[in-house]
Amino acid sequence: MTQKSPVGAYRSFGKSKWLTLGGWINAVIPILIVPYYSVIGGWVIKYLYEYIIGNGGQLASDGYFTGFISSGGSAEICFLIFTALTVAVIFGGVRNGIERVSKFMMPVLVILSIMITAYSVTMPGALEGVKYFLIPNFSNFSWMTVVSAMGQMFYSLSIAMGILITFGSYMKKDVSIEKSTTNVEIFDTGIAIMAGLMIIPAVFAFSGGDPNTLQAGPSLMFITLPKVFSGLSAGTFVGILFFFLVLCAALTSSIALTESAVSTFQDQLGWGRKKSTVIVTVIMIALGTLSCLGYGPLGFAQILGMQMLDFFDFLTNSVMMPIVAIATCLLVSRVVGVKKIEEEMTAENGTFK
Repeated sequence: MTQKSPVGAYRSFGKSKWLTLGGWINAVIPILIVPYYSVIGGWVIKYLYEYIIGNGGQLASDGYFTGFISSGGSAEICFLIFTALTVAVIFGGVRNGIERVSKFMMPVLVILSIMITAYSVTMPGALEGVKYFLIPNFSNFSWMTVVSAMGQMFYSLSIAMGILITFGSYMKKDVSIEKSTTNVEIFDTGIAIMAGLMIIPAVFAFSGGDPNTLQAGPSLMFITLPKVFSGLSAGTFVGILFFFLVLCAALTSSIALTESAVSTFQDQLGWGRKKSTVIVTVIMIALGTLSCLGYGPLGFAQILGMQMLDFFDFLTNSVMMPIVAIATCLLVSRVVGVKKIEEEMTAENGTFK
């Protein structure tokens, strides 16, 4: 509609300070997310490397993960490697960098997901995990379940973090918004279901059906799953496939976040792509180092009692993104208007109801 980055897109509909503020918050969110996201991406690289060289057994040992993230130097190196992979793609531009990498990674992501899912659900005892995953248990339902689901939706669909606006600005006029949106919904939901079928049945098979082993957050991926893989005859191979899959998914997300940040510097400051990418990279390394070393040498540096990575996650996910979501709804309903949205949606023989 505007073919601009988040700040420019908001400003296109008026010079109100509230519109400008909404655009800037939209633009700042990916700048804050991608540094700590890259730290976690570095953890994935470390685990993938250990599986490749045949050290998967030590990943299952108690205390390995805690020892690694608190080590400082090793975790920082892995973070920098992940950052370098992301930035290398961004330097290549949208067509030669992002499009080429995405065309390779997306099919790989789907194929590996299908392979690991098929292996997971056929393990002895995995059926109980499938039931646990797919059959609702309304006795555990609460409003916090809704809040958690909304938070997951924000991340999964890249809502309220500037990415949709940025990549929407690259869309050609002959591309159907309706068809593109439908494809995103179908594939995102499909991959999410496969992710659940990859992990939960395998954990159930390993634990004998104990749902208490399904810890949330990094513990599930970096502590529980290595223990699961260590008990499999093909554990090393499955570990390589799984963490390579996670690496592909993490890279595509970090590339999108970084591109959103770079586009803001280009549009608002008039800088070239290379200069904008360099500046964003410096910010990524600075904030990412704070998050990375926050579990080790900089553990004393806390905000509101939280480590730096946890604080940045709380700030963006629980504070800034809901504000941006509300601001965007107000922008679309009160400023842009339904008629303009309908014109865009029906431009290529789409429907709008």
